Amino acid sequence: MEKIIKPVSGYLAFVLAIVLFFGSIACFAIQPSLEVPSAGLIILGIVAFIAFVFVAKGIMIVNPNHSRVLTFFGKYVGSVKENGLLWVNPLYKSTNISLRSNNLNGQTLKVNDKMGNPIEIAAVIVWHVSDTYRAAFEVDNYAQYVTIQSEAAVRHLAVSCPYDRMEDESAEITLRDGGDRVNELLEQELNERLKPAGIAVREARISHLAYAPEIAGAMLQRQQATAIVAARSKIVEGAVGMVEMALEQLSRKQIVTLDEEKKAAMVSNLMVVLCGEKAATPVLNTGSLYQ
Repeated sequence: MEKIIKPVSGYLAFVLAIVLFFGSIACFAIQPSLEVPSAGLIILGIVAFIAFVFVAKGIMIVNPNHSRVLTFFGKYVGSVKENGLLWVNPLYKSTNISLRSNNLNGQTLKVNDKMGNPIEIAAVIVWHVSDTYRAAFEVDNYAQYVTIQSEAAVRHLAVSCPYDRMEDESAEITLRDGGDRVNELLEQELNERLKPAGIAVREARISHLAYAPEIAGAMLQRQQATAIVAARSKIVEGAVGMVEMALEQLSRKQIVTLDEEKKAAMVSNLMVVLCGEKAATPVLNTGSLYQ
């Protein structure tokens, strides 16, 4: 479990280290000028130099959005998240861990969706270290762990949802139309997978989604056919309504009296005009309807 510690300020230790360093130099520099060598002065110089090394080794600099994980002969002591010039026990071993946000632009993966269709999918993930203890000791390499687990999460999302509703009309969510909901599912799964490593995911989004090249052409034709059928259905529905309205108004206003055969001919002509892809070419009939 992460334990936050607050070391003492390193400025006093820095000044003390300078004093000890020059003090030890002074002890050795004065020695030759003395008429009678002083063993005590030599010992004092040695002690001052050892103290300088001890104090200087404990000085460390922690940059903004960085931390230091401290261990004492293999035992976890705590994590330092305070920034600036600090001083800790010189016998502590320090490991630097960045707390900054990182972008992972995942590679494009080729997987099968829920319906078994091969698709290409990729995601962009924004993550940062939230627990320095887990990042340092629970996994061997937390950056590599993020990469591998992110790929596994994207693959699991792809096989859990169909590409679109053409494959599964009863699907509550699809990769193509899911939008924010798909991103939320991916972010939730990533947080669950990366929590043991002390990693928190801030944002996860699908950056690439397409059918695999071997079926992309066939799926495009299928989408076009579906769109054409839907458009034709809408056109026919509107044409039937317009024909019905025309017949009703002609009958109500008694503009012309039409028998069943004439109604059928009128309906046929109107449907051709309304549903045809090209503009209708009028034909002038100089005789009667039956000639």
